[in-house]
Amino acid sequence: MLSIDLIRQNLERSEEIVLIGIEGMREHCMVPATPRGGAHTLWVLGHLAFIESLVIRQFMLGEANPLSHWEATFDGDAISSAREDFPAFDEVLENCRRARAQTMLLLDGLAEEDLDATSVDAPDAAKDLFGTRRSCFQTVADHWYMHRGQLADARRAAGLERAWY
Repeated sequence: MLSIDLIRQNLERSEEIVLIGIEGMREHCMVPATPRGGAHTLWVLGHLAFIESLVIRQFMLGEANPLSHWEATFDGDAISSAREDFPAFDEVLENCRRARAQTMLLLDGLAEEDLDATSVDAPDAAKDLFGTRRSCFQTVADHWYMHRGQLADARRAAGLERAWY
C-alpha cells in the first residue's frame, strides 16, 4: 500500500467515526466534557474545521485560512459555555464537512511523490508536524482521532449511551 492510500483511508475513517459521534450530540452539543467545563461537542466540531483549514490551507498551501474569523471561538484554552458565543450547529457542521471535502479533493489531485513537497508556510517551531504535505495530511487525520475522547466524555456527561465510534 502506498502512503497516500493510507493517508486517504485515515482521513476518510476519521471523518466517518468522529462525525457519527458529533451528529448524535446535536441536541446536547453544549454539554461540557467534564463537571468543571471543557470541550463541548460544538467547540470540538468548530475546532476540527478551524484547524483543518489552518493546517491545509494556510500552513501547507500558504493561502488564507477561510475560517480565520473563528480563531477566537474555536482555538485556544478558553472554551466558552455560552451558546450565544457560537455559530449554529448546522453552520459549523457544514463548514467542517466542507473543509474535509476540500482536503480530500486536494489529496486526490496528488501522486505519492507529491506528498514530500515542503509546506509553504509551516511554523518553524512545528516543522516536524507540518513541514511536508504528507505530514500535514496525516496530522489532520490524527487530530480528528485525538478529539474522540473529549466527544466520548461529553456524550457520557449528557447521559447518553456509548456510541460506536
